[in-house]
Amino acid sequence: MIQMEKLSKRYGGQMVLEDIGLKIDEGKLTAFIGPNGAGKSTLLSIISRLLPKEEGILYIRGIELESWNSVELAKELSMLKQKIDYQVKMTVEELVSFGRYPYSKGRLTREDQIQIDQAIAYMDLDPYRKRPIDQLSGGQLQRVNIAMILSQDTDIVLLDEPLNNLDLKQGSLMMKTLRRLVEELGKTVVVVIHDINVASQFADQIVAFKDGKVFCSGKPEQVMTQEVLEDLFEMKLTIAEVNGKKICLYE
Repeated sequence: MIQMEKLSKRYGGQMVLEDIGLKIDEGKLTAFIGPNGAGKSTLLSIISRLLPKEEGILYIRGIELESWNSVELAKELSMLKQKIDYQVKMTVEELVSFGRYPYSKGRLTREDQIQIDQAIAYMDLDPYRKRPIDQLSGGQLQRVNIAMILSQDTDIVLLDEPLNNLDLKQGSLMMKTLRRLVEELGKTVVVVIHDINVASQFADQIVAFKDGKVFCSGKPEQVMTQEVLEDLFEMKLTIAEVNGKKICLYE
């Protein structure tokens, strides 16, 4: 689905990603974890072509990223950025409809409206359809953002720290929603996340980054070990198991 070889990126001469070799499996939820500044969000932006890479090759469905037509790529891959500042007043339905732009160019068809309605229903947003987005809570707005991604109807969904500003309940509901996208709709979801216990509970694959490199990659039980995480975060940790899932306790 997504494969990269010797991928590198610099900012002002400083290497922020170096020789990244990684394969992201289709129909799985992959979590990017690691310390701040490790390159997680930068890599997500490169995959979505919001940032150019310096070196290396990145394939999506076997086609080099640069070879993709922008409109066709937008039908294949969608991204929810970490911070979105909506400057224009709009309703929930109007924001969700933005996901159809690659198809309709702003002139919505009946098919577009069907996709919008399905996305709103899937995220349980029908009661808020006509509500201005500036009257929503943080959790509600994140659900609307996910609905916008759903209406775009892409096989690949990238999310940069979608749990920011969500409380414990909202964060849990968000991760359960992302799992539903994988299990019910067959999406390939890649999420940057800081809470490694959430990654362990919900992800199929975890990729740990440190100093711009892939530090460790594998199933949660392979990454969630004391040796790996203590080296990754440079602190003392204890690993426990609850309901068959490994969790990390901070000392």
